[in-house]
Amino acid sequence: MGQLIYGGEVLDLRIDDRALTHLQIVIVNMLRRDHRFAFSWRDDATHGDGRSSIWLHPNATLHFKFSGGRVPSVNRSWLEALYASASSGAGLVLTREPDDTSTAPDSRWSDAVAPDEPPQGHR
Repeated sequence: MGQLIYGGEVLDLRIDDRALTHLQIVIVNMLRRDHRFAFSWRDDATHGDGRSSIWLHPNATLHFKFSGGRVPSVNRSWLEALYASASSGAGLVLTREPDDTSTAPDSRWSDAVAPDEPPQGHR
Protein backbone atom coordinates (compact mmCIF):
# COMPACT_ATOMS: atom_id res chain seq x y z
CA MET A 1 0.00 0.00 0.00
CA GLY A 2 1.29 3.40 -0.99
CA GLN A 3 0.90 6.71 0.78
CA LEU A 4 0.24 10.29 -0.18
CA ILE A 5 2.02 12.83 1.99
CA TYR A 6 0.57 16.35 1.82
CA GLY A 7 2.38 19.28 3.43
CA GLY A 8 4.49 16.86 5.46
CA GLU A 9 1.42 15.05 6.85
CA VAL A 10 0.77 11.42 5.93
CA LEU A 11 -2.83 11.29 4.77
CA ASP A 12 -5.04 8.54 6.12
CA LEU A 13 -5.49 7.13 2.63
CA ARG A 14 -4.76 3.45 2.13
CA ILE A 15 -4.13 3.04 -1.57
CA ASP A 16 -2.45 0.44 -3.73
CA ASP A 17 0.48 1.43 -5.91
CA ARG A 18 -1.55 1.05 -9.12
CA ALA A 19 -4.19 3.57 -8.02
CA LEU A 20 -1.50 5.88 -6.59
CA THR A 21 0.34 5.83 -9.93
CA HIS A 22 -2.81 6.97 -11.74
CA LEU A 23 -3.45 9.67 -9.16
CA GLN A 24 0.15 10.85 -9.45
CA ILE A 25 -0.13 11.22 -13.22
CA VAL A 26 -3.37 13.19 -12.99
CA ILE A 27 -2.39 15.37 -10.02
CA VAL A 28 1.08 16.24 -11.32
CA ASN A 29 -0.23 17.11 -14.77
CA MET A 30 -3.07 19.24 -13.39
CA LEU A 31 -0.69 21.12 -11.08
CA ARG A 32 1.84 21.61 -13.90
CA ARG A 33 -0.94 23.44 -15.74
CA ASP A 34 -1.48 25.66 -12.69
CA HIS A 35 -4.88 24.13 -11.83
CA ARG A 36 -6.31 24.17 -8.34
CA PHE A 37 -8.82 21.54 -7.29
CA ALA A 38 -10.11 19.40 -4.45
CA PHE A 39 -9.12 15.76 -4.08
CA SER A 40 -11.56 13.54 -2.20
CA TRP A 41 -11.60 9.92 -1.16
CA ARG A 42 -13.63 7.56 0.97
CA ASP A 43 -12.11 6.85 4.38
CA ASP A 44 -11.35 3.34 5.53
CA ALA A 45 -14.13 1.71 7.58
CA THR A 46 -11.78 1.59 10.58
CA HIS A 47 -11.90 5.40 10.61
CA GLY A 48 -15.66 5.82 10.51
CA ASP A 49 -16.31 5.07 6.84
CA GLY A 50 -16.62 8.78 6.07
CA ARG A 51 -14.81 10.79 3.44
CA SER A 52 -11.96 13.27 3.32
CA SER A 53 -10.89 16.08 1.00
CA ILE A 54 -7.83 18.24 0.54
CA TRP A 55 -7.29 21.34 -1.60
CA LEU A 56 -4.50 20.89 -4.15
CA HIS A 57 -2.69 23.84 -5.68
CA PRO A 58 0.62 24.33 -7.53
CA ASN A 59 2.47 25.31 -4.33
CA ALA A 60 1.31 22.25 -2.40
CA THR A 61 4.02 19.96 -1.10
CA LEU A 62 3.21 16.41 -2.21
CA HIS A 63 5.12 13.19 -1.77
CA PHE A 64 3.90 10.02 -3.45
CA LYS A 65 5.32 7.05 -1.50
CA PHE A 66 5.02 3.70 -3.27
CA SER A 67 5.46 0.41 -1.44
CA GLY A 68 6.81 -1.45 -4.50
CA GLY A 69 9.60 -0.75 -6.93
CA ARG A 70 7.77 -1.52 -10.18
CA VAL A 71 5.77 1.06 -12.10
CA PRO A 72 2.42 -0.49 -13.07
CA SER A 73 0.96 -0.27 -16.55
CA VAL A 74 -1.33 2.70 -17.13
CA ASN A 75 -5.04 2.38 -17.87
CA ARG A 76 -5.79 5.35 -20.09
CA SER A 77 -9.54 5.01 -19.58
CA TRP A 78 -8.98 5.43 -15.85
CA LEU A 79 -6.83 8.49 -16.52
CA GLU A 80 -9.62 9.95 -18.66
CA ALA A 81 -12.14 9.42 -15.88
CA LEU A 82 -9.82 10.90 -13.24
CA TYR A 83 -8.98 13.94 -15.42
CA ALA A 84 -12.69 14.54 -16.05
CA SER A 85 -13.33 14.30 -12.32
CA ALA A 86 -10.46 16.69 -11.47
CA SER A 87 -11.83 19.22 -13.96
CA SER A 88 -15.35 19.07 -12.55
CA GLY A 89 -16.81 21.29 -9.86
CA ALA A 90 -16.63 18.40 -7.37
CA GLY A 91 -12.90 17.95 -7.93
CA LEU A 92 -10.83 14.80 -8.24
CA VAL A 93 -12.52 11.77 -6.71
CA LEU A 94 -10.73 8.45 -6.56
CA THR A 95 -12.90 5.90 -8.38
CA ARG A 96 -12.55 2.20 -9.08
CA GLU A 97 -10.53 1.22 -12.12
CA PRO A 98 -12.68 0.75 -15.24
CA ASP A 99 -11.88 -1.53 -18.16
CA ASP A 100 -9.34 0.09 -20.46
CA THR A 101 -11.16 1.11 -23.63
CA SER A 102 -8.58 3.71 -24.67
CA THR A 103 -7.92 2.00 -27.99
CA ALA A 104 -11.60 2.12 -28.96
CA PRO A 105 -12.24 4.41 -31.94
CA ASP A 106 -14.60 6.62 -29.91
CA SER A 107 -12.27 7.00 -26.92
CA ARG A 108 -11.71 10.55 -25.66
CA TRP A 109 -8.07 9.58 -25.10
CA SER A 110 -7.76 8.46 -28.74
CA ASP A 111 -9.36 11.70 -29.92
CA ALA A 112 -6.99 13.79 -27.80
CA VAL A 113 -3.86 11.91 -28.84
CA ALA A 114 -4.47 11.63 -32.57
CA PRO A 115 -7.80 13.12 -33.68
CA ASP A 116 -7.17 12.51 -37.39
CA GLU A 117 -5.59 9.06 -37.08
CA PRO A 118 -7.11 5.77 -36.03
CA PRO A 119 -5.75 4.53 -32.67
CA GLN A 120 -3.15 1.77 -32.60
CA GLY A 121 -4.59 -1.58 -33.51
CA HIS A 122 -7.42 -0.03 -35.57
CA ARG A 123 -5.57 0.89 -38.77
